[in-house]
Amino acid sequence: MSPTQTSLLKNDARGIERAANILRTGGLAAFPTETVYGLGADARNDHAVAAIYAAKGRPSFNPLIVHLPDLAAVARYCEMNETAHKLAQAFWPGAMTLVLPLRADAGISGLVTAGLQTLGVRVPQHPVASALLAAFDGPVAAPSANPSGRISPTTAAHVAAGLTGKIDAILDGGDCAVGLESTIVDCTGTPAILRAGGVPVDAIAACLGHPVLQPRDPATPKSPGQLLSHYAPRGRLRLNADHAEAHETWLGFGAVDADLNLSPRGDVTEAAANLFKMLHQLDAMGAMHIAVSPVPDTGLGQAINDRLKRAAAPRD
Repeated sequence: MSPTQTSLLKNDARGIERAANILRTGGLAAFPTETVYGLGADARNDHAVAAIYAAKGRPSFNPLIVHLPDLAAVARYCEMNETAHKLAQAFWPGAMTLVLPLRADAGISGLVTAGLQTLGVRVPQHPVASALLAAFDGPVAAPSANPSGRISPTTAAHVAAGLTGKIDAILDGGDCAVGLESTIVDCTGTPAILRAGGVPVDAIAACLGHPVLQPRDPATPKSPGQLLSHYAPRGRLRLNADHAEAHETWLGFGAVDADLNLSPRGDVTEAAANLFKMLHQLDAMGAMHIAVSPVPDTGLGQAINDRLKRAAAPRD
């Protein structure tokens, strides 16, 4: 359920602790970074991350960037290579996101990674963001704090105009200094720019000592701002099924007696939180033929259906 009241918090010790507690209890708190305001949730909490999509009206499950307080925290969730260390030392804290291999024991929600085995991470420079991340002491997923498709917010007032009544709080840190999203660099192979942003490409090339590639395969996104690619189970999906045949495993929605149920009560936010988890469960069960109940094509249901259609698409 969406919050009915959004608190505007001062950027003092009390306000920062209140925002951190909101994150700890699964709520949503917008906070300033040097780039734009982010809409924060505990990146380990499926329901909290699903609530980000609901609040933003985000039409599909893009990978989300995780914000952390320092390099040591990043190393707890990702594998750091030589390229990543060079860029981190040169540009963190700051307006750069690095896409890195996800550690097997990271515990990050599959909704954050969109089922990928990589994670986009950033150490922001803004003092209020730094204080909040230190107080929370965990990974914070935070896309821009605005309704999907609208202009990114660079003030608390911008956030309030778009998300009041949909999130728990806004931590007011004044105007964002950069006002442009972070530059995203894929460090999982030959370094490549996935999104231009607050750190110039030539500065990145100068740091590494060689030119940086543009992504060669835009159909395999690893960050926001690219085409979607989602985890698909090994089994074949039959969508909009009102029952399962004898040879099928039933992934249900609503009041049906299914093998797995995205949301027995028919809640699309709950279903979004369970989606990637249950697709992984289907793989673990060895399900090769999967019947999927209809999901309403409204709100987060649109994103769920987009995801299911991609998972059901013909494969080689």
